[in-house]
Amino acid sequence: MAASSIAAFAAVSFLLVLVPGADWAYAITSGLRDRSVVPAVGGLMLGYVGLTAVVVAGVAAVVARTPGVLTALTLLGAAYLVWLGATTLIGAKDATPPGAGDEAAVAAAPTGPHARSRVLKGAGVSGLNPKALLLYVALLPQFADQHGNWPLALQIGLLGLLHMCTAGAVYLGVGSLARTVLRARPTAARLITRLSGAAMIVLGGLLLVEQIPH
Repeated sequence: MAASSIAAFAAVSFLLVLVPGADWAYAITSGLRDRSVVPAVGGLMLGYVGLTAVVVAGVAAVVARTPGVLTALTLLGAAYLVWLGATTLIGAKDATPPGAGDEAAVAAAPTGPHARSRVLKGAGVSGLNPKALLLYVALLPQFADQHGNWPLALQIGLLGLLHMCTAGAVYLGVGSLARTVLRARPTAARLITRLSGAAMIVLGGLLLVEQIPH
């Protein structure tokens, strides 16, 4: 596999990750509401692991050629985004990041179940995103060398890993920046949380609208 192909994919991957979407909204919400953004971002990465495995297994190509399966996946992902956005809006009043005086209380609070919940929700945000699935199907194979010495599955797996690392770094930065910048601004934090929830609802709604027969 040529180094130039890896570099080209890395550049495209970075540009795509910089485009705000459901992943951004989820990372920002986590930065404002959680003691750490790591579980949420880890969940997003887990979803990408699943998508990479699907592409490597060749299942994604079958899904892309089967309208019924793809439609069902789209509806499921859209409904999940709408639900997650709605719950984010409902909980916006609790989105104020902990202040310096609250650190001891936050540190003492049980975080295990909550962390697992954030991981699972993050995996759903990225893993159930049908556009991300199609992106993997259309993008990853374009940078793989069909006649190279490395097995095609290995090449796609490595490119998927590269994309996950890029996305993880960006989302960690986005979530951490949201927490740091808005930590002492509770009104702004609630506003950003509401906007993030609204963004997820809009994205889910657009996916649903796309499925309406024309």
